[in-house]
Amino acid sequence: MIRLDYDALRATPPATDPFAHVVVENFVPPGPLAAVVQDLPAMTQGGSFPINGLKLGPNARALVEELEGPALRGAIAAKFGLDLSGAPTMLTLRGNSREKDGRIHTDSVSKRVTVLLYLNPHTAAWAKHDGCLRLLRGPDDIENYAREVPPVDGTLLVFPNGPNTWHGHKRHVGQRYVVQLNYMARDGAARSELRRHRISAFLKRLTA
Repeated sequence: MIRLDYDALRATPPATDPFAHVVVENFVPPGPLAAVVQDLPAMTQGGSFPINGLKLGPNARALVEELEGPALRGAIAAKFGLDLSGAPTMLTLRGNSREKDGRIHTDSVSKRVTVLLYLNPHTAAWAKHDGCLRLLRGPDDIENYAREVPPVDGTLLVFPNGPNTWHGHKRHVGQRYVVQLNYMARDGAARSELRRHRISAFLKRLTA
């Protein structure tokens, strides 16, 4: 088991600018976070890797199990007034950011809610703002943002997806660990995306 700061999540009201979201710093407290980071695989390739295709140590695996459990699902559902009962989940890990990553986008409509959990240590490098996720007011300008979220210290970011949930970050090349959890829709497009996810997990396990 791993202790996460659900009290802070429940106590933090959702922000509305530029879209509904909540940010909780130190959602993974420093002690458990250090143990999780030691259990992460070294990742030199870019892109998102399905969790089931990765070799995780016991603390990282405990974090994954907690993220997929009922406590987080219930807290997020209550926070945004959503019914997430029975919503399938999709969980991935990124460990390395490429030059092309961070372009402004909205997430797939198959993803009802996006949950991002940042696992990087806080260093002076992030003060340059490169690789810090920005919640944007539109699709055209990375500088037109309402909030910037440094990807550090167990920070949690949650937002329900929609047509205006634009986000992205300035170019960062190098280590950038982030767990992405999505609560998925139950339509055909979502089922297709989940099938691709399972196939990807199988293939990446074979080539690990």
